[in-house]
Amino acid sequence: MEQIPQIALIGLVFLLAGTVKGLIGLGLPTIAIGLLALAMPPAEAAALLVLPSLLTNTLQAMGPALWPLLRRLWPLLLMLLPGTLLGSGLLAGGGAAPLGLLGVALAAYGGWGLLAPPFRLSPRAERRWALPCGLAGGLVTGATGVFVMPVVPWLGALGLARDALVQALGLAFLAATVALALALAWHGRFTPGAAAGSLLALPPALAGLWLGGRLRGRIPPALFRRLFFGSLVALGVHLAWRGLA
Repeated sequence: MEQIPQIALIGLVFLLAGTVKGLIGLGLPTIAIGLLALAMPPAEAAALLVLPSLLTNTLQAMGPALWPLLRRLWPLLLMLLPGTLLGSGLLAGGGAAPLGLLGVALAAYGGWGLLAPPFRLSPRAERRWALPCGLAGGLVTGATGVFVMPVVPWLGALGLARDALVQALGLAFLAATVALALALAWHGRFTPGAAAGSLLALPPALAGLWLGGRLRGRIPPALFRRLFFGSLVALGVHLAWRGLA
């Protein structure tokens, strides 16, 4: 009986996270781990995320620009794996530090989303910073389970068309999810039990993805962005205070 409230919580969280992803093309790991970390260790929350993230990001990554994007982004994608493995010891080790770092990452991401500073990388700067950005993104992924910073701002600065940007985000999130799953398995955190829980999270995540797609044209994008990123700042500050106080 004690498991029923937790199962209901997981279902509601992944329904909400899937809806956000359906609306704007990202946010599933951020919402899911950020909210689940209020009730469980971040490593457990990250393990639940693996299968929903794999499936939703595979769907998002497929499209006509797949091979051109892979040729352009492969240095970034390649460095996500070693970065994640290097940072994963902190997440797998438990304790309060991953919770605090997760809060900092969420608050930073929310602040970036609210400010949305416009900038564009030159081709030379893109080549120069691809490897460091991938490594840094992997370290953040491994340490917190959230794979958004600094990869999302970096991809946004490439000048991609809207559909290509959504597809590029799917590719980066897919690579980060694979790296995170390998890191969690390496540390013994992605167990058969965790895989079963992750499988149970699939239906509400997919239902949310469908719902978000239906709602996409009914909510003013500017209003939604302010509510979404503002909520991330508030949640991030709360988690950072809990983990680092």
